[in-house]
Amino acid sequence: MSKHPIPAPILAALDLADASWRPVLEAGLQAVAAADPAYLPALAVDDYLPTEGRLFAAFVQLLDRVSHVLVGEGPYPRAESATGVCFMDGAVGDLWSETGLSKAVNRATSLRNFMKMLLVAEGQLQENDTGGSAMLPVAQRARSAGAGTIQTLAQLQDNLLGHGFLLLNAALVFRKHVPPAIDARAWQPFLQTVLAALAGQAQPPTLVLWGKIAEQLKKLPEAARLPQIHAEHPYNLSFIRHKGMQALFGPMELLRLQ
Repeated sequence: MSKHPIPAPILAALDLADASWRPVLEAGLQAVAAADPAYLPALAVDDYLPTEGRLFAAFVQLLDRVSHVLVGEGPYPRAESATGVCFMDGAVGDLWSETGLSKAVNRATSLRNFMKMLLVAEGQLQENDTGGSAMLPVAQRARSAGAGTIQTLAQLQDNLLGHGFLLLNAALVFRKHVPPAIDARAWQPFLQTVLAALAGQAQPPTLVLWGKIAEQLKKLPEAARLPQIHAEHPYNLSFIRHKGMQALFGPMELLRLQ
């Protein structure tokens, strides 16, 4: 099969991925180009998020260390927020304020609800009471010296990586003039290639799908070879109460320094 030329800016973005992924990601790009030869050339000259060559930034996790593949919808629709890593908002530094979660976390709805789900799973909040008054003592404990609680989003990301997470989006890009579902469809051959590589591992990882766009991956034969768990997207308040997510993440104690 002849190879399709991949635009130079797209190829250059592979440099942010771990080297263990390079052959898989290149094969994935070829699969995208084979399905729609016009897609990547058009994308390369378009305005899209994430910026700064972070298209494949999620692939910092070594291929043979992936234990969970978390798939969200797409990048945050703000340049300062879109990092190329699922729901890791680049505009967020500190997680806590004096009265609860920080303003930046509260603005990133998905991250806010994920944090509250973790707090419920760890027994620090009651799932029917996660508002301001309940958050006040939680934040005070978290910020106190010697509490052993993470303070920044970077530490949360490090903890997720330490537990073997690959933090992907169903659509690797966000464009104001293109519905996320359309870009997600274009990237599906790429994700098929990624999932096929992971399904071939000695210990196949668990696929964690958030939201309707991510759940389209359930239809892929490669996804059927992996254990799966599904939930609504974290921008839904009901995500906080999702028993499957609580059971998955609670034992990991992601809010503790590790």
